[in-house]
Amino acid sequence: METPVTRDKAAPPGIDPNIPSVARVYDFFLGGKDNFEVDRKVAEHALRITPDGPAAGQANRAFLRRVIRFLVTEAGIDQFLDIGSGLPTQGNVHEVATEQNPKAQVVYVDNDPIVLTHGRALLAAEGTATVIQADVREPEAILNHPDVRRFLDFDRPIGLLLFAILHHLGDDEDPRAVAAALIDALPSGSYVAISHFRDPGERDPEGSRKAREVERVFNESLGTGRWRTDEEILSFVDGLTLLEPGLVPLAEWRPEPGTPAPEQTDTYHTFVGLLARKP
Repeated sequence: METPVTRDKAAPPGIDPNIPSVARVYDFFLGGKDNFEVDRKVAEHALRITPDGPAAGQANRAFLRRVIRFLVTEAGIDQFLDIGSGLPTQGNVHEVATEQNPKAQVVYVDNDPIVLTHGRALLAAEGTATVIQADVREPEAILNHPDVRRFLDFDRPIGLLLFAILHHLGDDEDPRAVAAALIDALPSGSYVAISHFRDPGERDPEGSRKAREVERVFNESLGTGRWRTDEEILSFVDGLTLLEPGLVPLAEWRPEPGTPAPEQTDTYHTFVGLLARKP
């Protein structure tokens, strides 16, 4: 069995601990141990601008859990394609899904080699989930991957999960075409869940200013990040049926009774989510 790497161990082959990784920065925000000094420096830089970054990460994870529970228990979905899954952490998709349906199947996809290393270790004893290394920018390679075809039945509805991934594609990479290619491959009755950084624009000038500043940090240190408008985010699910309550701050998507008030401040209106159904 492969052993997960912690910050106290050497990086596995093929992983440069001197180059920051979005997955590892997110892991840091979630309180994980699978990150390096370079990742923590990037995270700390971002925290100086939006101190509630960890709360935003937790809100995204909580949104994911609510979406999965809804899809399994109310929509009858029992297979998921999670693209840009990031590092394994508590409350993974397959854990949440199999709590409700032990036969649920999940394929995790990420382009970071460290995710493959950790995922294999995590799933070594699992029979309902697998992880592949692939890039969302190459949707056909994902869709045609043998493990994807082995685990998922494209003749039945699938839950496509695009949590915190499309905002890492620049406009020049045509994320709308990427989303369309993935959605087109899904059978009728499938669902698409998206969480995405949002620029609230004129409705929240100060929030918009901070969104643009954090976007600058991402582009300087983590590659590409885009805070998009509501209209741009909704364009990813053109032709699909948007479920209530629509595109909203993460904490406002079907909150569970008794849920504590979110700790987000700066990111509350700049990190949003939606769930849509393919007719």
